[in-house]
Amino acid sequence: EHMAVGMDTLAVTKSLDRLESHMDLVILPPFSYGAASYAVAAPEGNGTLHVDAAVLAPLAEQMFTSLLRIGFRNIHGIIHHQTENFSTGMPTDLAFKVGARQAIFKFLEHINGEAWWGAHDMRDYYAQHKSGNDPFNWIKLHPLMDAEIIKNYTFDHAGEGETSLLMALVPEGVEMDRVSQNNTWYTNSAYNSSSDKGEAVASKIVNSLKERLKL
Repeated sequence: EHMAVGMDTLAVTKSLDRLESHMDLVILPPFSYGAASYAVAAPEGNGTLHVDAAVLAPLAEQMFTSLLRIGFRNIHGIIHHQTENFSTGMPTDLAFKVGARQAIFKFLEHINGEAWWGAHDMRDYYAQHKSGNDPFNWIKLHPLMDAEIIKNYTFDHAGEGETSLLMALVPEGVEMDRVSQNNTWYTNSAYNSSSDKGEAVASKIVNSLKERLKL
């Protein structure tokens, strides 16, 4: 009850707004829908909006294919939803990862023909891969927070961690006087939130993204 709708999107877009002052970027409009699941709350009377991962993957493939055809070769997608499990994967990030791989495979086959990887001029593929210059690095998906940040962050759902972060990034998106209206266990820690705590995390996010997104 105390936070703006779309926290997972706002956390990304507002972090990128800050990052843009440090890097030369082309920031596309955000995609605000994902495989939320109904694990937290049913849609009826609550507003949970879920798009199945099986639908997201082909959509992601189409978007990434268009970007490749335009000429982009350093594409990054930033996800916050459920990224405490990013290394093993959750439905939303897995859908976009599959879409990215499918787009690259099909794009390469379209421009180079079948058996492109087995061609003689690909003999240095593994050297490219080791240096991070192979085609499969054209599109990368990242969690908003890297593993080190998550280790020192209270990762939650509308609790102290997320509320503090939103207070720093979008102050008008939090109404602390409404925390008492919540009746869910996962929001109990929101009483401990502060913009200072959020700002500390927000700064770490920007610094981390500067390293992860550089050429």
